[in-house]
Amino acid sequence: MATITFHGAAQEVTGSCHLLESPAIGRVLLDCGVRQGGDAMERVQEETFAFDPASIDAVILSHAHLDHSGMLPLLVNQGFSGTIYCTQASKGLLRILLEDASGLYHRDLEHENLRRQRSGRPALVEEYSDQDVKNVIKLCSTAPYHSAVQVTADATLTFHDAGHILGSAIVELSLNEKGQTRRLVFSGDLGKTDSVLMNAPEQLHSADVLMMEGTYGDRDHRTLDDTVEQLEKVLHDTWERGGNVLIPAFAVGRTQEILFHLGCLQQQGRLDNWQVFLDSPMAIEVTQVYDHWLHLLDDTDVRCLTDSGRESLAEFLPTLKMCQSSEESMAINKIKQGAIIIAGSGMCTGGRIRHHFKHRIWREETTLLFIGFQARGTLGRRLVDGEKKIRLFGDEFVVRARIETMGGFSAHAGQSELINWAKGFNPAPKLVLVHGEAQALEALSQKLWTEHSIRSEIPALGHSIAF
Repeated sequence: MATITFHGAAQEVTGSCHLLESPAIGRVLLDCGVRQGGDAMERVQEETFAFDPASIDAVILSHAHLDHSGMLPLLVNQGFSGTIYCTQASKGLLRILLEDASGLYHRDLEHENLRRQRSGRPALVEEYSDQDVKNVIKLCSTAPYHSAVQVTADATLTFHDAGHILGSAIVELSLNEKGQTRRLVFSGDLGKTDSVLMNAPEQLHSADVLMMEGTYGDRDHRTLDDTVEQLEKVLHDTWERGGNVLIPAFAVGRTQEILFHLGCLQQQGRLDNWQVFLDSPMAIEVTQVYDHWLHLLDDTDVRCLTDSGRESLAEFLPTLKMCQSSEESMAINKIKQGAIIIAGSGMCTGGRIRHHFKHRIWREETTLLFIGFQARGTLGRRLVDGEKKIRLFGDEFVVRARIETMGGFSAHAGQSELINWAKGFNPAPKLVLVHGEAQALEALSQKLWTEHSIRSEIPALGHSIAF
């Protein structure tokens, strides 16, 4: 009998980690992500596994975002040496994200240990090394979409396009136990059907157990056309006020989409004379990876780009300036008005965006534009919820900036899209809802039952199900 135990993203949005145990495949993790929110170093130092990493036979990675992959170096450090299955594009992104996260972690650890040395306290020992990150990449085995991989003699893995970010996958596992085949489908993160650059999530039809995300299980997004119209209005209003726009953006996915939309507005003559800054070395590198894989992305959007005579996202927006160095980043602070600044991290838990907050969040003419989900406990969520004072770098700042959110740029399917995807399975599988805050999952579960007679479970952290 197979069991699944939920070690993360159970009634929460981050930390995706689910342990599948079956005689057909052994002990396999579906994702191994970090919980986001708070200090990056503290998160790593405090995280523990509820299982022995050395006992895990394999990891199946749905996509490269850190809330699905960020604990892999720690897993390797503590004894995991099996195969990490992912798509080829995910492997390319994974190296960039894990190296960046490792750099931030070790920098913060060095600063903390210096403080401890000054106060006579013992130093903290690193939880993982840069070599562990390199070993993660060495353990990756890639497969294209729709190509069946024989994981064991009794287990077959197939990836399908999830439409969330480059390389994101819906995981399909066929397990043969005692002559009987059971099919497990794990959605990973499902994209919207109208996301630019991304294809629509593929519809699967057969599963015995379906694990589906529910990040936006309690609401739908505005249409993309309405969202772009809102973006144009917000930008123009800020231009008229003589302000600047700060956009916290994830390096993978949201950054590339917002660059594409700004490029479209400029190509159409609908963008004021903004200077646009991509202030994130990681996002710059990721954007170059996206350019390499344009042939995998949505044909219509890519044709729009190439028909304009551009072969990269950066070329599509001629006023874009890439800021690699810290000196280039600091130079942006001298600009009084007319700057759109795109910087990480997407939930404002670290990165250069916090330095731009220090210089601009207390100014009334500034607009702070959120284009992605803000998890509970993050600075981004507190700002969206209306917090009027924040602490940064040991100082307190009053929040006078105008706060705008644009859910239509989300990389996640909304409630109606999630329901339609779940309805596509016939007969209805055992449905398990993960990767969503409790109220969002409950709203989704209720609507699935009352309107479509589809039952679902919402597991708690550490809960197990058998199938």
